[in-house]
Amino acid sequence: MSSIVCLDLEHLELPGAIAAYVVLEPEPTVVDPGPSTALTALLAGLARLDLGPHDLRHVALTHVHLDHAGATGHLLQVFPDAVVHIHADGAPHMVDPTRLVASTRRTFGDAHDRLWGEMRPVPPGRIRPWRAGEAGPWPGLRPLPTPGHIAHHLAYLHEREGTLFAGDSMGLVLGPKAPTQPTTPPPAVDLRAWERTLDTIAEVAPEQVGPTHFGLHGAVQDRVDQMRRRLLGLEARVRGAMARGDAAEDALRYDLEVRQEMAQYVGKDEVERYFNLFAAATDYAGVQFYLERNP
Repeated sequence: MSSIVCLDLEHLELPGAIAAYVVLEPEPTVVDPGPSTALTALLAGLARLDLGPHDLRHVALTHVHLDHAGATGHLLQVFPDAVVHIHADGAPHMVDPTRLVASTRRTFGDAHDRLWGEMRPVPPGRIRPWRAGEAGPWPGLRPLPTPGHIAHHLAYLHEREGTLFAGDSMGLVLGPKAPTQPTTPPPAVDLRAWERTLDTIAEVAPEQVGPTHFGLHGAVQDRVDQMRRRLLGLEARVRGAMARGDAAEDALRYDLEVRQEMAQYVGKDEVERYFNLFAAATDYAGVQFYLERNP
């Protein structure tokens, strides 16, 4: 029987958008607790799993973005024995999230608080910064550097069960039959690093991957290949639009095309609500931002 549970945080009452993964044994761990606006759903899920205040031991973060890590400080107040694991380059943003929150607020404007809520600082003594070559939270949960979405991105391999908690490194998968969609918002995307990350995931060859957006999926090599094709395809598309001088218009076309494609696999209302939050046009802009600096 698996010790891994996928909790649907039903962010803003939208199912299938943001997942938190719970590993029950040997040391109870939450991978990416999500935003503080989904804290109630997270705590309810942990209660259903009979995890009391002194049971949770670890919070493993793939990276600092608020849809992944925003609830961390709140969670630690409920679980006083838990410690946080994150890449050393991301750790300062957990201790002092001021710049991170300001950057997110610039992106989302007046909607920021409704979407993500408050991000509370994490006490430095409860952070275990990870550096290359070091062990993970516990034997059998191995951090893997997976840059591309952001430089300090980590994935976590549950070696016994062959599950890779992928964060954003494997993009977005809105349903079992839905295609893998690159998640490339500005300003930190690195396409060449992401290609190397896909090589790493293929070499590790997990039996299933758990992207934060959303759920556990098998046929991992097929997903890796699809992610690579779509990532490089988006790069070629943006590069061509930049050469023609119509990138702004093409970004809107791309956003519409992604919504239409995904609506074939997920309900149209869910697709619209998801991409109103995480617009594909923003992913287009992230690739354009990268290409402007890496022609």
